Amino acid sequence: MTTTLPDTTAARPGSRAVPEPIPFGRVVGVEMRKTFDTRAGTWLLASIGIVAVIATAAVMLWAPDDALTFETFGSAVGTPMAVLLPVVSILLVTGEWSQRSGLTTFTLVPRRGRTIAAKAVVTTIIGVRAMALALVVALGGAYAGPALRGTEPVIDLTVGQVGTLVLAQVLGMFVGFMLGVVTRSSAVALVAYFVFWGLLPTLSQLLYATQDWYRDVVGWVDFGWAHGALYEGGLTGTEWAQLGVTGTVWLLLPTLAGLWLVMRAEIS
Repeated sequence: MTTTLPDTTAARPGSRAVPEPIPFGRVVGVEMRKTFDTRAGTWLLASIGIVAVIATAAVMLWAPDDALTFETFGSAVGTPMAVLLPVVSILLVTGEWSQRSGLTTFTLVPRRGRTIAAKAVVTTIIGVRAMALALVVALGGAYAGPALRGTEPVIDLTVGQVGTLVLAQVLGMFVGFMLGVVTRSSAVALVAYFVFWGLLPTLSQLLYATQDWYRDVVGWVDFGWAHGALYEGGLTGTEWAQLGVTGTVWLLLPTLAGLWLVMRAEIS
């Protein structure tokens, strides 16, 4: 007598289709919206625009006639941007930990590296767009100021200088990005940021003024020194090499160490 077993193949649930990963462009878009959607981010970016307009108006009102140049307006507008924009980058990177949204973010995008890479792209985009805005405002001031005074406009920035100014702004943004990745805390990163651009340059200047040996190596060890050369343009091969060395030591290596920690940090 033969026993026929029931066919249970049809009763077994089929294998679930693996969903497609979220497109990287969409992740970048989400991270970009995070920058503007919070009250802190909105007011910080608004304050940058307000300060740019005030700086332009101040130069037009009080600068002497021979100082109404494109470079003067660019410096007046770009300086507050260089100080404030890295704070935007810090808040963008540390948001997952400071606002406790990491569990949601890294559940939707499990590969943390994609999210951090998207934040790096957003940092670059904001830096480039902000510098473009600064140059447009400065160019408007360079024409409007002399027109009000009855003098000729002076456009004294070359394309090469504009390029180094944009690079300087982006690298400044990545200082904030690096500190955010390393600390993963908005408060700690903000303190570290002001130490990075406040205390360390002061110590470097003190050594430069008192130690002869330091004057020969300052460009190779002080990122602020090498970074500052970008604002003047016309870098020599040695100055580019110094920027590369100091950028690797002060930006790249700490960022890589921070990324290693981010990949292993507990999310709560």
